[in-house]
Amino acid sequence: MEQSIEQINRKIEKGDAVVLTAQQVCDLVDSGEDIRAEDVDVVTAATRAIMSGTYAILSFPVESSHSFLRAKEVYMNGVPAHVGPCPNERLGILDLMLFGTDHSVDDSRYGAGHLFRDLAERMSVEVKVVTDKGESFKTHVTLDDMPYAMLYGTRHAFKNYSAFVNTSDEPAASIFHAMEFGPRLTEATISGCGQINPVKNDPLLESIGIGTRMLMNGSEGFIMGPGTRSSAEKPNLTAFADMHGMKPEYMGGFFTSAGPECIVSWAVPVPVTSDSVLESIKERDRQLKMPVMAVDKRACVGYSDYGDVWEGTDLMIDFSPNECIGCTLCEPAEMCPMASISFEDGEVKLDRYTCFNCGLCSTLCVTDVYTANLGSINFELGGESTNVPIVLRQSDKKRALELSEKLKEQILDGSFRMTSMVERIRT
Repeated sequence: MEQSIEQINRKIEKGDAVVLTAQQVCDLVDSGEDIRAEDVDVVTAATRAIMSGTYAILSFPVESSHSFLRAKEVYMNGVPAHVGPCPNERLGILDLMLFGTDHSVDDSRYGAGHLFRDLAERMSVEVKVVTDKGESFKTHVTLDDMPYAMLYGTRHAFKNYSAFVNTSDEPAASIFHAMEFGPRLTEATISGCGQINPVKNDPLLESIGIGTRMLMNGSEGFIMGPGTRSSAEKPNLTAFADMHGMKPEYMGGFFTSAGPECIVSWAVPVPVTSDSVLESIKERDRQLKMPVMAVDKRACVGYSDYGDVWEGTDLMIDFSPNECIGCTLCEPAEMCPMASISFEDGEVKLDRYTCFNCGLCSTLCVTDVYTANLGSINFELGGESTNVPIVLRQSDKKRALELSEKLKEQILDGSFRMTSMVERIRT
């Protein structure tokens, strides 16, 4: 059975289309349902994770014409911006590129991911400009002051990412952990939303291609092609979207022991155009291979699967403030990569709006204020079975599931219309 995206769009317009989330399809398969291609027209897939390959291009006025020749350096809330490529000579306008991994020169825990979220929140951002003559001035802008603000992903939505461990005898700092990795395989971190990830649901990129409309951080954008380091075994994608339509709850900054990183969310419609696409959609977490990487040598030391990560585990952290015993130093609050834990009048608070459900707090708290089953990874190492507990997740499957549901609703109510690809993506 084959059908085109145009045919599916017509069915949606008539109210005859069946749209399911990737999770719904997997749940039906687990319950014993025989899902055929003619039973579903579109599957919505999503992911929310740290995605280092992110940058923004912003253009906006900061001064009147002739006020300065051109900018040499620019900082936004202390985050360095790369000036250009257009110099905008004597126009008082900046064209800037900001890398998602750039950090503030004033605050080591604040990075471009935090800045992008602050802009989406419509917060006022300080802009410091150093001109080519060495003069400097400051002003403030909001996202609404920017005629042009686009977010780009150069390496997003990996079909399957990795688990990370430290095989050395010494602690190791890494972007893959909010703390230093404990030595000798004492803890693991993971990334990847498994069976609901967009590229997992179309790994051969038969339905997703150049020109596919998608949602990045809740804003409509388009897929441009393969991402950097994309391969047939681990494909990923490049895309862009307008920041003006982005939802702050789907983005942000995440602090790691090697500095702040950038959180990005994707939601992508996967039209069921053939039986082979459906077969990929039906694959569950236990069938998805997950490489285990040693951060101390950045080498693969084995393979687990996403069943270890998401089957039978808790997607959300359980919060019981009455269990707090008032430690002199609250390690969960100190180490929370989202700064979501605070104290007010001596009472502990958890900001669910910013919480990433990474689970680190549940591994640090000496009581049961924060609890969650994060699972553990199992793999063969040196001919022996190895089990390493997961202490931190760098993907938020709970919010990703919400995103896939929202995209499903938008497709059905007509507010999101699927596009046919211009060309297939070759990995």
